[in-house]
Amino acid sequence: MTLDQLAVFVKVIDAGGFTRAAELHGMQRSNISRVIAQLEAELRVVLLERTTRTQAITEVGRAVYDRAVSVLAMAEDVVRVTQQTHGQPSGRLRITCGVEYGMVAMSKLIEQFLARYPDVTVDAEYTSRDVDLVQEGVDLAIRAGPLADSSMMTRAIGQLDYALFASPGYLKARGMPRDPDELRKHDLVIFTGGNSRSGLLLNHPESQEPIKLNLRPRFRVNAGTGVLGALLAGLGIGQLPIVIAAEHVASGKLRPVMTAWRPPSISVHAVYPSSRYLTPKVRAFVDLAIECFPWSRLDQEAQ
Repeated sequence: MTLDQLAVFVKVIDAGGFTRAAELHGMQRSNISRVIAQLEAELRVVLLERTTRTQAITEVGRAVYDRAVSVLAMAEDVVRVTQQTHGQPSGRLRITCGVEYGMVAMSKLIEQFLARYPDVTVDAEYTSRDVDLVQEGVDLAIRAGPLADSSMMTRAIGQLDYALFASPGYLKARGMPRDPDELRKHDLVIFTGGNSRSGLLLNHPESQEPIKLNLRPRFRVNAGTGVLGALLAGLGIGQLPIVIAAEHVASGKLRPVMTAWRPPSISVHAVYPSSRYLTPKVRAFVDLAIECFPWSRLDQEAQ
């Protein structure tokens, strides 16, 4: 019996079956079946009752699972002690993040992280689904927006700032709005994903509270990339995270609109399981994320 065999068994139980475990951990289902069969043969017990479609854990299988979780946790502690001793980030770091924010901002951060720490490898999953960090063995999530109440540990990284943008061609044809009243006369592109609605919240530095504009947009779309594409195509004015719009502003394909009026910022947090020791690789990545976070500066203001 080996730790690897126990780890595969735990992954199968946590995932609810061979197929899901294979999908989550990038393994072949046939390999998982072979490992479980070998483990059962060595222990001389049946851990899982199998049918053509399902697997159910046996009573002895449950007892083995409970002890395997403890054994694997102790093995991880051995690794953590050695990491703490030499203090250098190493090993595989598994990260999850939203698709669009990940592709634009996180990928650049990961490039810097890998260059700085050559003994670390990174597995990144950019997804819109709610990843279970504990069950799926993920070290760290970067999440933007309100956090659900949970037992996870969190660390604030920064604020994701937004602004209004449009293409130079659109603004040449329709003019540059200067205040919310003028904005009502324009074609608007509205993001409808998450908790967004057709209304648009805008902050002004001289106002205590944001104002809400109830608008009838020309185009509504549930993906930030859809908003970006529509703005680049000259379909109207819309809001984007500044980190996503920055390169298009720098290239002249987009221009900021009404820079004194900004949509509310969104907090960005690092989230990790409270049950796990904060390893040097996780700590180093979070520290670098905070160090490099001024991703929110607007490089080119509207004239």
